[in-house]
Amino acid sequence: MHSVTAAAMPESASCPPEGGAAPNRLREMIPGERPQERLQRLGPAALGDMELLAMLLRSGTRGQDVLTLASRLLAAAGSLGSLIAWREADYRKLKGIGRVKALQLITVMEVARRVLNQRAGEAPVLGEPEAAAAYLWPFCAGLEVEKFWVLCLNRKNRLLKRVEITSGTATASLAHPREVFREAIREGAVSIICMHNHPSGDPCPSAQDMQVTRQLREAARVLGIDLMDHIIVGRKEADPAGEGFYSFRKEGGI
Repeated sequence: MHSVTAAAMPESASCPPEGGAAPNRLREMIPGERPQERLQRLGPAALGDMELLAMLLRSGTRGQDVLTLASRLLAAAGSLGSLIAWREADYRKLKGIGRVKALQLITVMEVARRVLNQRAGEAPVLGEPEAAAAYLWPFCAGLEVEKFWVLCLNRKNRLLKRVEITSGTATASLAHPREVFREAIREGAVSIICMHNHPSGDPCPSAQDMQVTRQLREAARVLGIDLMDHIIVGRKEADPAGEGFYSFRKEGGI
C-alpha cells in the first residue's frame, strides 16, 4: 500500500494491475508536495477535495496509489458533499475500500453531519423557502425514511425551535395537525413552517402531501397561528425543477 507520506519505492516493490503498470501519482510528486506535507506547511484550506480524501484514506492498495483511489471515490460520488449520504455498501463497491476504511469514512461523514446540525450562533431567520430548505438539508442527508418537522418561528421569522413530529411516511395520520400545533403553542410560536423529506430525492408532492397541507392550513386558520409554508426537501439532482425542494407557498398552495 502507498501511504500519503510514503517515500518513493522501487517499481519492483509493487505489482502492477492487469494490462500494464498504472502511474503512481504519489511517487511522481515533487518532494514536499504530497498531501500531508502541504497540510503541515500550508494548512487544510490549501488542500483540494481529492487531497483531503487521500488524507482520510491514508493509503492506497496494490496497483493503485491513495491519490488515485481518492480521485475514483470523488468521481463516483460526484462531489465531496454527496459522500455524507453514502452507506458502507456504497464505499465498498470501490476496489481498495474494505470494511475498515468504509466504516472510518462513515464515521467522518457522521461527524460532519452533526457539526452542521449543531451550528452555534444566533438562530437563523427562515422567512424565505430557500433559507428554510438550506437550513434543513443537513438533517435530511442520507435519510432512508421520511421525517416530518415543524419549525417554530417568532414575529421576526427567527427560529425558536425545530421539532421532529414523526418518522416514517408523511401521511395524514403521521403528521396530524394536533401534534404539529401542540408544539407551536408550547413554544409560543407566531408562525410555523412544516417540512418533510423525500428519500427518493424528488420533492414533487404526492396526493398525501397535499392532503396533509390542506389539514394544516385549516387548523392554522382556527388556531390563529400562521402556517407560513410546507416545504418538501429532496436533492437538486433528482428534482425536475432543479431546486431540490418544493414550497407549497411558492406554488400557491398556502
